[in-house]
Amino acid sequence: MSEVNVIEILKDCDALLEGHFLLSSGKHSNRYVQCAKILRFPDQAEKVLGVVVDKIKDLDIDLVVGPAMGGVVVSYELGRQLRKEAIFTERKDNVMQLRRGFEIKPGAKIIISEDVVTTGKSTKETKKILEDLGGEVIGVACIVNRTKEDIGMPIYSAIDLDIQVYDKEDCPLCKEGKLDLVKPGSREFK
Repeated sequence: MSEVNVIEILKDCDALLEGHFLLSSGKHSNRYVQCAKILRFPDQAEKVLGVVVDKIKDLDIDLVVGPAMGGVVVSYELGRQLRKEAIFTERKDNVMQLRRGFEIKPGAKIIISEDVVTTGKSTKETKKILEDLGGEVIGVACIVNRTKEDIGMPIYSAIDLDIQVYDKEDCPLCKEGKLDLVKPGSREFK
């Protein structure tokens, strides 16, 4: 595959947002990556996820599983490029579950797909479900990795971004008071 400039694609698709954002962790940030803006263009999704496929194509993978919402289209595109089955987990009553008749074969080697890995919460929830069902999670594949923490599995990303995150009490954007706080993500707070 020819050289792909992932940051340029993020910017061209308006997927790298600047402002004042409330993250699903409850923390604040001055930048937010909205991968849905890339995934609406199949040719751009193919290019960006092709970078990830190059990193995982030699792994022993039986199944790609993406947590809804962000991982669904990513799962499909990775599955398409890898020629592997692609399914998803989803939240019901705020609990991640495998539904819709999807099954995990005992010993299946699974790569979890995400749009963005931030705290790894959805990824870890999905990993637990898959392992409880007898699967073996070998890592997570994503468009953007912005975590600085070890989430207990390898992360294969198209790009790693260092985005500043603040506790609400220490947020300089709140103190300035110039930008409204926006909640762009899909996870509901408890």
